[in-house]
Amino acid sequence: MIRNVLSIAGSDPSGGAGIQADLKTFSARGTYGMAVLTALTAQNTQGVTGVHAVPANFVAEQIRTIFADVRVDAVKIGMIANAEIAETIADVLYPYHDTLPIVLDPVMIAKGGSPLLASDAVDAVTHRLMPIAAVVTPNLPEAAALLNEPAVTTREAMASQAERLRKLGPRAVLVKGGHLESTDSPDVLAEATGLHWFEGKRTATRNTHGTGCTLSSAIAAELAKGASSVEAVAIAKAYLAGAIAAADTLSVGTGHGPVQHFHEWW
Repeated sequence: MIRNVLSIAGSDPSGGAGIQADLKTFSARGTYGMAVLTALTAQNTQGVTGVHAVPANFVAEQIRTIFADVRVDAVKIGMIANAEIAETIADVLYPYHDTLPIVLDPVMIAKGGSPLLASDAVDAVTHRLMPIAAVVTPNLPEAAALLNEPAVTTREAMASQAERLRKLGPRAVLVKGGHLESTDSPDVLAEATGLHWFEGKRTATRNTHGTGCTLSSAIAAELAKGASSVEAVAIAKAYLAGAIAAADTLSVGTGHGPVQHFHEWW
């Protein structure tokens, strides 16, 4: 049976991140993708020039309409824009969170540096969305913002932050090490049973737009297919590594280009 995965996120008209990247990833991982829009952005590979948030009540209507008709096997939450939307998503999804895998990617800053989350929404993400998540996937700056402390620079500190974030409610937290100043790109998954490290070599390319969206969506797709958190992260990280390695085969824009979601086929 083909699994159905829902993305709740913002739109990237350039196609490299947001719901566009999520839908590409869901398809590449052999699942059927659906999308609820939380925001429209005006952006390209060089940056974001505008954000138009969808009214929170309409975000809720989109989600409820999907659940009223379609079997949903996993949910990925990406850009949520503001506190009201975060609270609304939490309210609508709460009845499902015990049985439905929810992957939360706490999107805060675009690749070009533009903010994608209002400052007052961090508290809503931390206290309302994180407790209903099966896996939360912050990068180092996002993990630091969620804990209200400086970004870390060592593996030991990454592990500490992952553990402390897990204690805020999610079943697992994956802290991503892509911002480390090293030739490697390690990620650490904190679960109740302990820590799991996922090693990876850094690829020399500037075309990494949408990597966080892609990884979290791939994790959601694998959870929908019945994988454990550890299995899902391992498969998703390998898939993303291939997409980054093939990114330079695309020619999209003049800034941070997208990864190649369909590298296994094209």
